[in-house]
Amino acid sequence: MSRVAADQTPTVVITGGTRGIGAGLARGFLAAGSRVMVCGRSQPADPGLLPGPGGRMAVFCQADVREPDQASRLVRTAADLFGRVDVVISNAGGSPEVAAATASPRFHQKIIELNLTAPLHVAQAANAVMQTQDQGGCIIVVGSVSGVRPSPGTAAYGAAKAGLHHLVTSLAIEWAPKVRVNCVAPGFVETGGPGGHYGGPDSAAAIAATVPLQRFATPADIAGACLFLVSPQASYISGTTLMVHGGGEPPAFLSVPGR
Repeated sequence: MSRVAADQTPTVVITGGTRGIGAGLARGFLAAGSRVMVCGRSQPADPGLLPGPGGRMAVFCQADVREPDQASRLVRTAADLFGRVDVVISNAGGSPEVAAATASPRFHQKIIELNLTAPLHVAQAANAVMQTQDQGGCIIVVGSVSGVRPSPGTAAYGAAKAGLHHLVTSLAIEWAPKVRVNCVAPGFVETGGPGGHYGGPDSAAAIAATVPLQRFATPADIAGACLFLVSPQASYISGTTLMVHGGGEPPAFLSVPGR
């Protein structure tokens, strides 16, 4: 890759940025005028999924951020290419649904590695670069409502996300004042076709009806929250988790007949 001349255009690195929420984040920051690098474990089948204004595209860097050396290489590559790194968003994560009683120790280890340890590796690499920059930088980790309420079927994932929510509180203290560290925690997000992984259109509609705002979030909603957190308007916000869940999940007792 040839180096891009440094200017005042914000530079952003997004892990897991080739699909779903990550692709929405990339589009949002490209639309805001940023230079964007995304990473994934494999080359995206359709790089045209990440267009920016005027035909600009996100730059892709292949990396498995569960590996500390690859997480560090990702951030260094962005710094070498763009001249600096202003924003790093750890979005890569997820989990299939598996009962905790029967999941293997290796499964639990891998889920926690992907959803908690890997974002810490990326944050360390980002901080190492940002501390050397006059303007510092912003780190965002993508958490989940699964980290603040029970997560049956994805217990290790929920525990890892809860760890992320706490992690930012510590890193924000250790790395201030140069680096701000925050978490964005989405609720239900529509990232596929009708229904996506929520069980089909009818099931998705029923789930959406339980949300106070009566719909799922879109990846653009999550991008908007991240754009706010890295903006000058959020310059005094660090060490917190911003819930992006449409009002949350109403307590189950409210739906009990005759209560």
